[in-house]
Amino acid sequence: MKSDDSLNGVLLVDKGPDMTSHDVVAVARRCLRTKKIGHCGTLDPMATGMLILVIGTGTKLQDLLMSEDKEYTGSLKLGVTTSTQDREGEVLEEKPVPAFTADEIQAAFDAYKGDFYQTPPMVSAVKIDGVPLYKLARQGREVERKPRFVRVYDAQITRAEPPDVDFRVVCSKGFYVRTYAHDIGQKLGCGAHLTALRRTRSGHFKFQPGNHTNFGALKEGRRDEVLAAMMSLYDVSKLRGA
Repeated sequence: MKSDDSLNGVLLVDKGPDMTSHDVVAVARRCLRTKKIGHCGTLDPMATGMLILVIGTGTKLQDLLMSEDKEYTGSLKLGVTTSTQDREGEVLEEKPVPAFTADEIQAAFDAYKGDFYQTPPMVSAVKIDGVPLYKLARQGREVERKPRFVRVYDAQITRAEPPDVDFRVVCSKGFYVRTYAHDIGQKLGCGAHLTALRRTRSGHFKFQPGNHTNFGALKEGRRDEVLAAMMSLYDVSKLRGA
């Protein structure tokens, strides 16, 4: 494949479930016929929504775009704790779910607002001595993780019908929403795990008609359609008010 070095910009992809962020990058490289593509912030296979791809000289913006705040919608299930803190993992513990009031559930969410420290899950891409935690987890090893300073700018419960709770959260980079769900479950005393997650915004980027593509278009090689959705670096700087 002859690489097209003329492509520079940012591409928003609405990632579907059951694929890794790396899968999306791989099909984008084939579709756009260029090797220089990176992504800004991993989405777990279970998660859907906004994956920002940076292309060509756009890769120079990768660290900048990754550092911006993110918005997610998600769902958690009370009463069940899993090995990965989401529905993909093995069930570790099940507990009955008390008849919580709306105020009790709200108080558990409020405990994780503003600035606090969060311990990354074992199944994550954080590296210890150069080895990603998820590789150690696959070997059945659990190691000590350094808590990270994170921030929740805003959060709201959109539906509470225990054991299921839907929510929206706006958070800093490096924030693990499944750990957030797990910690809320611990705060309530019955445990919880994340059952659904969608990234709806990243920094200044929001999905609007015509400004994004999807895995299907990339996989089927609909190159013209994908290029039409791509943002130039000038568009990106204007959007960010630079």
